[in-house]
Amino acid sequence: MSEKKMSTEAPKMKALGFTLLVVTYLSLNSSLNLLNKWSLGVYGFRFPFLLTSCHMAFSFCVLAPVAMREPWESHRRTLEKQWKGIVYIGAFMALNIALNNISLLDISLTLNQIIRSAIPVVTCLLAILVESRYPSGQELAALITLTLGVMLAVWQGTVTGKPYAIVFCLVGTVCNGAMMTFSGKVLSEKLDVVRLTFYTAPVSLVCLAPFFWAYERESFYDYLPAHMNGVALIILVSSINAVCYNMIHSLMIKKTSAVTTTVLGEVKIIGLLVLSAMLLGEGKEFTLKMTLGVVLAMAGFAMYSHSKIQRLRDVQPRVISLTASGNGSSPELVPLKVGDMSTMHRVASSNGSSVSQV
Repeated sequence: MSEKKMSTEAPKMKALGFTLLVVTYLSLNSSLNLLNKWSLGVYGFRFPFLLTSCHMAFSFCVLAPVAMREPWESHRRTLEKQWKGIVYIGAFMALNIALNNISLLDISLTLNQIIRSAIPVVTCLLAILVESRYPSGQELAALITLTLGVMLAVWQGTVTGKPYAIVFCLVGTVCNGAMMTFSGKVLSEKLDVVRLTFYTAPVSLVCLAPFFWAYERESFYDYLPAHMNGVALIILVSSINAVCYNMIHSLMIKKTSAVTTTVLGEVKIIGLLVLSAMLLGEGKEFTLKMTLGVVLAMAGFAMYSHSKIQRLRDVQPRVISLTASGNGSSPELVPLKVGDMSTMHRVASSNGSSVSQV
């Protein structure tokens, strides 16, 4: 295969792989949400703390054979270096789930969704504090536009809630952003997604156990005898979905960033609203406010995508071309391509010279 062909096919393969990752992430996210909504709502298995605890326990048990293929010394070194981040991720994940579920007892679903629509902005602010990742002005404007659009789109029905429930929902949203941010930081330090999921699962399980004991234990013991088979099936199927989603979610953060992953989550919400209106005959329920929200959200997503593409172009390596420019006066700076890099390395190794990037 020629170097020119390799240089043109490599970006295509990379784009195809990224597209497949995004589709898988959104599919698993949607399927897990729908399965949990059906289980907790339609079927009547109203034990979210127990369900999430089972997801964590299942993840730990399934990933244990894979993770333990590494020597114990490797795990010891990783935990000594990364234990704080692992504890933060596991604890923030559990608190996000716990506080959000408790808040739903005394807050309208609309207000809950409006508050949680701010996750991209919260994650961006936390990324500044934790990772020192500063967004450009265009990125920040895009995130605010996207967030306002999603807030308008999900604003249906009454916006009410008791003060404690609103506070719990706000804190849970911050915990969600913190979990995403610390995941991005830990994954950037050469920790793979399998071991991250394996390490954080028991932390989340320990944090969620007291909530199950306090809020669900007695009612679950009354519910179980009459629904034994259904409970087992729900726990098994949703746990398989959850462990796949958690790993893809971590991989998405690693390949992009915590903020970009939350942006995709917001776009998924808008996509589901539009699809339900088109395919399920809910177009009449699409108010002017919802339409404006969808337009704002998509505009924010377009702005954010443009800013990320522009940043990638700005950081693309460049080299001094040995070919004179069009007027024959002097060399010029040109973008470095995949095939060019391999050619330069061979030339440099053959004549002992070096090529410098600028």
